[in-house]
Amino acid sequence: MRNYTTQMDAAKRGIITPEMKAVAAKEYRTEEEIRDLVARGQVAICANKLHTCIEPNGVGSMLRTKINVNLGVSADCKDYDIEMKKVMAAVDMGAEAIMDLSSHGNTQPFRRKLTSECPAMIGTVPVYDSVIHYQRDLATLTAKDLIDVVRLHAEDGVDFVTLHCGITRKTIDQIKNHKRKMNIVSRGGSLVFAWMCMTGNENPFYEYYDEILDICREYDVTISLGDACRPGCLADASDVCQIEELVRLGELTKRAWAKDVQVMVEGPGHMPLDQIAANMKIQQTICQGAPFYVLGPLVTDIAPGYDHITSAIGGAVAASAGAAFLCYVTPAEHLALPNVEDVKQGIIASKIAAHAADIAKKIPHAMDQDNAMADARRTFDWEKQWECAIDPETARKIRDDRKPEHEDSCSMCGKFCAVRSMNKALNGEYIDIL
Repeated sequence: MRNYTTQMDAAKRGIITPEMKAVAAKEYRTEEEIRDLVARGQVAICANKLHTCIEPNGVGSMLRTKINVNLGVSADCKDYDIEMKKVMAAVDMGAEAIMDLSSHGNTQPFRRKLTSECPAMIGTVPVYDSVIHYQRDLATLTAKDLIDVVRLHAEDGVDFVTLHCGITRKTIDQIKNHKRKMNIVSRGGSLVFAWMCMTGNENPFYEYYDEILDICREYDVTISLGDACRPGCLADASDVCQIEELVRLGELTKRAWAKDVQVMVEGPGHMPLDQIAANMKIQQTICQGAPFYVLGPLVTDIAPGYDHITSAIGGAVAASAGAAFLCYVTPAEHLALPNVEDVKQGIIASKIAAHAADIAKKIPHAMDQDNAMADARRTFDWEKQWECAIDPETARKIRDDRKPEHEDSCSMCGKFCAVRSMNKALNGEYIDIL
């Protein structure tokens, strides 16, 4: 029987929970180190007390960089079975979190299936689900309606919810006066903005924030403070709207911690490469080290079909500068709902970015696999190389498709292989080239 309400409540009272023990073992940290980081809000263990099949993970800049995968059905792609196939593929490839962004049909059975069967952290954006749940237009929904959906998701076992609490009626004037190129590109942010414009009321997620905190505390749900004003193109990066919202998110972070509710803070989407590190440091200062969750950032706007690459470039820089959680981006970004292959490409790109950043941050044992790969390459141990590879299936297929005559080389270099020549030279062997 739990004698604490949330992971943060336990941590502040000196209690080391089973989830903290699991995270400590995965991260090569002591249990006391993890407890202290959770108590200070610098690590979030997103684990709703009703999500009993979860395999806990910690999210924090001093831990391994985690990967989130966005999935869910839409009006144009309605097959929940296909989405579940993507979920299991994502978990098999190492994604630590799944966000269900479904915007069509009866969403609750799929959400409950995730929290009853999936071991990854499960996240949602309740405002997406509000119109679907009530089957009413946005303008007819009340503040109570919107907050009741937050409770519904908490009762369904969701581990973290993205709530766009940081935009207010003041934001309406900012968006109109500052003339952004892309305005608001956050789907949830645009819905909240539209609701405020149509009803004339204040953002309910901001106005009734304390009530939301009580819900999250009851179920141990982590709040992911959504960045409604995240830049949707390079030209809007680091502007007044983005930075002022971040300042407000810093204030909301402290209010959540005061009620023992864990927080993650969401960050920029599109951003020039030279601005990324500075943005990470600003967030760490304003939000006092709360885990930063970034979409990309995408470092150019002109690569549709390849945005998993533009995102991985930005993600590596962001994570090495302090971001804790990377939301994957697929080749279908800006174009379509991703298929299974898109999901795979997005996860692989994000994992490469996260791994590169972990090495740069000197996360304990981050480079072990790279060292093992180097040993395997030196000795031409191909099976060991597949074991060390992020995507062994693709690596093996490429070699098998272009098989060399001799196993101690590849079809690019043949007997000119530098590794082969050095092995023979150091062993005092004759080096045959022709």
